[in-house]
Amino acid sequence: QVQLVESGGGLVQAGGSLRLSCAASGNIFRINVMSWYRQAPGKQRELVAAITSGGTTNYADSVKGRFTISRDNTENTVYLQMNSLKPQDTAVYYCAADLRPEKLVEFRDYWGQGTQVTVSS
Repeated sequence: QVQLVESGGGLVQAGGSLRLSCAASGNIFRINVMSWYRQAPGKQRELVAAITSGGTTNYADSVKGRFTISRDNTENTVYLQMNSLKPQDTAVYYCAADLRPEKLVEFRDYWGQGTQVTVSS
């Protein structure tokens, strides 16, 4: 059974930093894109950053220059380094992976349970 488990959320003051981690476990054949999304209260879930297996990255305009996504393919883990945090970054952050389990032939999206990030002003 495939699972994605996030860690690293918490409370931080504006201007501070946090590093989120998300580890995929289980019988995984291959992972394509790994991503971070976030959802603030009363708002839709939005893409924050994504990274391909080859290391190509994509960021939301609101986090460019402040957040950095990276991954360790040997550990099936994706990271999100968040610097210069702002109160508007407050949200539940979810990781997602487009992956193929060993027993299936197709890729599908798997999601973590989410981790709360709160930035105080």
